[in-house]
Formats: sequence, structure tokens, C-alpha cells
Amino acid sequence: MALLLPLLAAMVVCSYGSVSSLDCDLPQNSALLSRRTFDLLDQMRRVSPFLCLKDRRDFRLPRRLVDGGPSHKVQAMSVVHEMLQQTLSLFHTERSSAAWSAPLLHELRTELHQQLELLDTCLEQVMVEEPSALTAGDPSVALRKYFQRILLYLEEKKYSDCAWEIVRVEILRAISSVAKLQERMSHDRE
Repeated sequence: MALLLPLLAAMVVCSYGSVSSLDCDLPQNSALLSRRTFDLLDQMRRVSPFLCLKDRRDFRLPRRLVDGGPSHKVQAMSVVHEMLQQTLSLFHTERSSAAWSAPLLHELRTELHQQLELLDTCLEQVMVEEPSALTAGDPSVALRKYFQRILLYLEEKKYSDCAWEIVRVEILRAISSVAKLQERMSHDRE
């Protein structure tokens, strides 16, 4: 796991840095924000994931959204936006405040919020270029169901430390998948 996080962080740094090649001017610091998100999630680890193996769960990340890849920039950016928005919401719950270090949680929320602001600006710009792209299918419904499964799991496990650790690792995987989608989209446009 310790070796996986730097790799994931590097992928996100590369992929977020390449969003500007999607004909959108995201500031250079978006790569640093993404790296910071991974670093903060890594620092938030309170228990070894190995102690929580019995609590593992497949939350069924909608793979078709991230593996197959949406066919339009707007759809791809909507997937990223919804992932960040839902992640921010998850870590903005009252129960998350009890589970994590307050300063780290505050920093994570701030980083996610800043990424969303940058992406909002970019998404608005791209929506002008492809106004009908979202009519082909709104990815937010599938992602909301995914996050609903995560919330139900936390509730079922009574928000235990292990449950939060499983969710933390799941969020790292999900964000990594979205970063790969961004990377593919940037290569498709080159």
C-alpha cells in the first residue's frame, strides 16, 4: 500500500496537469492540488488496512464511466466533477468529523473545494463547445448510487475506524480511476 500511493499520486499529478490539453485552461496548480489530495488522504490513515481486511466491501465503482470512458469532454469532466463533489460531501458529514483529525479533514475539504472551483470554470467553458454532450447520458446518477452504497456501508458498520479506513482506501482507488480517465481523454485529443 505504501508503494501504491506515490504511484497513484504521480498518475493524478500527470493527468490533472494534462487537463489543459482538453482545450481548457486549468491553472498549473491543479496538479499540485491533486497531489495534495492524495497526500492528505494518505496522512489520514488511522489504522492499518491489513487490520480491516474482514471489513472489505466491493462498492461497485461504475467502471463503464472510468474504464470505457465517456465519448465527450463534457461527459468526462462531469465524471471528474461528480467524483470530487461526492467525495467532498462524504468528508463533510458530521460522522467524518468524528473519524478524522480536524486539521487534516479541513485541509482535505479545502483542497477538494478548490479542485471543484477550477473544474467548474473549465466545465462551463467546455459546455459551450459541446452543449448537447450531456444529453447522451448523465454520469452523476451512477456515481451518486456508488457513494450511496459507501454511506450505507458506513452506517451498517456504525462508522467504525475500520469502516472509515476501507472507505478512505476506496476513495483513493476511485480518484485514481478518474485520473486515468482524464489521462486517456487528454491523449485522445492530442
